[in-house]
This record gives sequence, structure tokens and C-alpha cells, in this order.
Amino acid sequence: MTLGPLMIDVAGTSLNSEDRQLLSNPLVGGAILFTRNFASIEQLTELVREIRAARTPALLVSVDHEGGRVQRFRRDFTVMPAMRTIGRNYEIDKQAARELAEQCGWLMAAELLAVGIDISFAPVVDLDYGASTVIGDRAFHRDADIVAEAAIAFMHGMRDAGMAATAKHFPGHGAVVADSHVALPVDRRNYGDIGDDMQPYRRLIDNGLPAVMMAHVVYEQIDRLPASFSKRWIQDELRGRLGFAGAVFSDDLTMEGASIIGAMPARARAALAAGCDMVPICNNRPGVLATLAALDGYADPVSQMRLARMRGKPGFSRSELLVSTQWRDCEQAVARCMERPSLELNG
Repeated sequence: MTLGPLMIDVAGTSLNSEDRQLLSNPLVGGAILFTRNFASIEQLTELVREIRAARTPALLVSVDHEGGRVQRFRRDFTVMPAMRTIGRNYEIDKQAARELAEQCGWLMAAELLAVGIDISFAPVVDLDYGASTVIGDRAFHRDADIVAEAAIAFMHGMRDAGMAATAKHFPGHGAVVADSHVALPVDRRNYGDIGDDMQPYRRLIDNGLPAVMMAHVVYEQIDRLPASFSKRWIQDELRGRLGFAGAVFSDDLTMEGASIIGAMPARARAALAAGCDMVPICNNRPGVLATLAALDGYADPVSQMRLARMRGKPGFSRSELLVSTQWRDCEQAVARCMERPSLELNG
């Protein structure tokens, strides 16, 4: 059995019978965890073990654990800063900020890998134009060069820990006001005006970026479809012009920004046809069931190979991690940056 194209959620802090049945479906390739799936380190470790034991090869286990306001697990994990904190440190000391970004990436990844989680969907490389509240302080900075430098360092930290980074949301969510969770954002800029947004991706790809997550945003001057469903963005731009060879994830198909495509099976088909390798369907069990039925028999060997490369590499056990010098140094660096007041920027 290989890794299928669907990533689904599970109901609670342990697997129920329906969870197990769905996870064993060959169309499923991954599970995504949320705060409701966490009660303790011990319970989370056992839940991840259960998910991995559901089939062979083991499913990818993922979470959104960026830092700041998007961090699913907090108790007994290091509380990570919003990425804006790192970006603002560039205004003070660029080298120290790069080191902090790398430490944050390593620490976040190492703590998740120690409980068996393969993927944290990070870093966000959207530019902070001051327009998008859903992005906001999740972004490193407004300046594309600073975003690229910080994201590369963060990615290297994740890689050193054993986790593959996923840059999001391609080609850029920062210039639209609407939140794609609850609306369909439309970016009316011309192609030439989106160049800054794509610059961090270009730099990350040159440094071996493993994965990208697409945006549920319509760039109406380029394509009438949201980027997650657009061959123009995935095939021509990302894979063609930028030369990206890694895994492509759509954003969550249950988001309102995806609803323009139709029912859940149509969303999954459209995203896969456009070039996505994996499509998350979160918190919508009827949608998962309908999509599994509609995609019966679907297989893409190239996508399966890309997804297999996203598996986390063995690292420290939890007990080994907490006594390691690297964990202590990174945890202290994060604590110091959380204590310092942020530099207020003009403009």
C-alpha cells in the first residue's frame, strides 16, 4: 500500500473505530492533528503511534504548529514566538535574527519529532502588507529579502532536526483583506506586482525547499481559479518557472475559499488535477467519506514518491531531547526573545 492523496483529521485523543477504518483506506496518506487531539505528551505520543500502526507504510502525521497564535500544542511544549518577532529582530541584528530563526525551526521540529509527528506546516512566507488579519504577525516581515533570509534559516533549523519544511501560502496571501477560511479572497494585482511575494519561494527552492502549500486566493489578472486549483500557478509558475520539484499541498478543502469549486469531491479532483500531491480535508467527516467514494482507484506514483520524502527522520526521544544541550540553548533563546519588547517599525 502507498500513501494516498487525502489528509484527514481524527475525532479525539485516541482513535475510534471509524477513524481506524478511514485511516486504512488506500486513498488516505496522512492525518492532521488539532488542539482537541492533545491531552498530554504521553497521550499524544500514543495517539501518533496508533495512527502509524493503522497501516503500512505508516501515514504522515502533521500539525499546524508555526508559533504565535497558530500553535496547536502548548502545555509541555515550548511556546514559540510569532514569526513577526523574528522579522523585527532583523532591524536590530541580522545575524542574531538568522540564528534565532534557525533555533526556532529546530526547536519546533525537534519537539514534534520526539512524539512522532512528521510535518509542521511551516514557515509562513507571506509578506506582511498590513492588509490581512489572518496572516498578520504570522508573517516574518513586509520586506521580501528579510522574509527569505528568515525562512531559509527556519527551514535549515527544521532540516537539522529531521523535519521537512512547508512554505505557505503560494503565491502569497498577505495582500488581501479577506480570510480564506471564511471568504474567497481576490487579489487584483497584475502578475508583475506579485513578484515580491514569490521571491522568498524562489530563494527557498534554490536552498532545497521540500514542500509548498497553496493559497485559496484568486489572482484575477492571472487565473479565475484559486491558486490551489490552478494549473497556471502550480504547473506553469511553481513547477515550471521556479523549478520546484517537491510536494505540493492544497490548503484545507473545507475552507470557504475552496467552495467556489463545488462539493468536496469536486474540490479534491480539481486540486489534484491542477497538480497538488495531497489535499487536507479537515473537520468534515461527510466530506471525507464522499471524497473517498469519488476518488476510488485514484493513484499518482510521482506524487506518492514526493510525499514519502516528507516523512520525519528519527531524532531525539522526548527524554533525550529535554536533557540535550541543543534543546536547552534553543529553549533559552526563544524564552529571551519572548521576554524582549518588540521594536516598533515606522511605515
